[in-house]
Amino acid sequence: MTINKLFLSCFLFLCQFISAQQDTISLQEVKISDSQLKKFSNTQSVQQLNDSIITKNQASLTSLLNYNTVIYFKENGLGMVSSPSFRGTTAQQTAVIWNGININSQLLGQTDFNTITTQDFNSIVVRAGGGSAIYGTSAIGGSIHLNNELDFKNTFSNEVKLQYGSFNTFGGHYRLVASNDKWSSQLSLSRNSSDNDYNYLGTTKKNENGQYENSSYNLNVGYRFDTKNILKFYSQLFDGERHFSGTVTAPSKSKYLDLNTRNLVEWDGFYGSFISKVKVAFLTEKYKYFEDKEQSFFTHGKAETVIIKHDLSYRLNSKIDLNSIIDFTQTTGDGSDLLSKKRQVASGVLLMKHQLLEKLEYELSVRKEITNTYDSPFLYSFGAKYDITKSYNLKVNVSRNFRIPSFNDLYWQQGGNPDLRPENAYQYELGQEIRFQTIRFSATAFLNKINDLISWKPNSSGLWQPENTKKVTTYGIESNFTFDKKIGNHAIMWNSNYAYTVSENEETKFQLIYVPYHKFTSSLSYSYKNASVFCQFLYNGKVFTSTDNFYELKDYKVTNLGFNYEFGKNKMFKAGFQALNILNEKYQSVASRPMPGRNYSINLIFKL
Repeated sequence: MTINKLFLSCFLFLCQFISAQQDTISLQEVKISDSQLKKFSNTQSVQQLNDSIITKNQASLTSLLNYNTVIYFKENGLGMVSSPSFRGTTAQQTAVIWNGININSQLLGQTDFNTITTQDFNSIVVRAGGGSAIYGTSAIGGSIHLNNELDFKNTFSNEVKLQYGSFNTFGGHYRLVASNDKWSSQLSLSRNSSDNDYNYLGTTKKNENGQYENSSYNLNVGYRFDTKNILKFYSQLFDGERHFSGTVTAPSKSKYLDLNTRNLVEWDGFYGSFISKVKVAFLTEKYKYFEDKEQSFFTHGKAETVIIKHDLSYRLNSKIDLNSIIDFTQTTGDGSDLLSKKRQVASGVLLMKHQLLEKLEYELSVRKEITNTYDSPFLYSFGAKYDITKSYNLKVNVSRNFRIPSFNDLYWQQGGNPDLRPENAYQYELGQEIRFQTIRFSATAFLNKINDLISWKPNSSGLWQPENTKKVTTYGIESNFTFDKKIGNHAIMWNSNYAYTVSENEETKFQLIYVPYHKFTSSLSYSYKNASVFCQFLYNGKVFTSTDNFYELKDYKVTNLGFNYEFGKNKMFKAGFQALNILNEKYQSVASRPMPGRNYSINLIFKL
């Protein structure tokens, strides 16, 4: 990084500290840390999963998203490594955003969705389409947003949830919320474990060496000094141990330990038309891998990331919102198979939202990064929304996105390639949305041209090494339907999602592996007074497991049923029962790694 670039970065930072002198304050800005998600996503498809949906699913983020979104998951057996494919992209091209901070692994470049516990968050939002101009690397297929919302109002509540099911599966969760007009705090503790020794349907074998256990701890605290200044602290820790089960034909004795910590301090300032957010985050990830759990030898790796970020928004008038973001990220990584390296990245972002006409608004964002590790492209996003009627609108969005190489891609001792270029993608999408009082329907067509896709291939010496080799085109259509109706003591909710996705290697014209052409989910729930019943349905089309599309996994259908009953004073207690895969479907999401057949669980919730 040159002296001139450093000077320019410092100058941009200093220029942001401009303020006005009014006492207005936006409640939404107080509650949520990821303000761009609320302000600059009107021209893209956004799906929010509320508490009622979260509680119907198992604790992992994989389960929640698999049964309620169009994202496809490749899961190496129940509770094992879980990788997403969003709009036909790779696992590294889906970004996970925690309170406005990108938390994809610096080592692998992706998030393992079985290491995220959904009950630790107030809201979970799925943002489809390119988001690199705002959120940086990996947001090519889309992004998943995990938010902890802090309210400053008089509240005190305790909740305990206990769950027990087949395969000696246990889940425990405790949540405390306490707040007043000055303080807001949330504490949650989770514990999940399972022997995970389910039978392989149609065989005499069972899932061996598949047991897992994990704990997570979350603390979120906010203090409001006055109407202009709020200090927030977010902290999360995940500690997990998994014994990786083998395939049908190859047993395994391996074990994997991972420890992830995330800490974020945020200072929010509300100065009339200006809103300033200064964030300092410290993230760590560590792992130990035992090829043989009975032996003491293991390989290991770790990464530590420091992020300093300043977000300044300005309300120019009733029709124009401006936003600037500058951040600096430093990551150090090393391990038994990884060279010890440090990476520094500085970036600047400018955003604008303009209500051009009563029925027409547009959004514009640009991003540029400065680093000596790779050549950073100029990123942008432009979107517009036109309200044809009060109930019907059209959306269009064009963006350039990217993914930087991971530490493993660059610095793996036995094959890392420090000359890799970032993956580049150009995305185009057109959507429509219909809203009535009880019905919402949306459909979005998309096209994504991805260049310099990073693939690991054997070189002339037989050593596997990553290269920028592939050009991929993905295109398709996504749709979402929601019906929500209450009549007296009766309430019904119906939600369905469908995606048709083509993800094609431009050179071979073959579909990428583990990308289904079709995915469909549907959930229906009905409640009357204290009782409720729900049904979930998941269909995944066939996927290819070889690059020449010769080998494939057949499609599958999974159905879940559940029943809940609330009782006691103020409905303080809830008892529930679930039957998962009730039709006993025999299926795999990864070749030779069967998933469980019919299984059951019961749960109890105490609200104190």
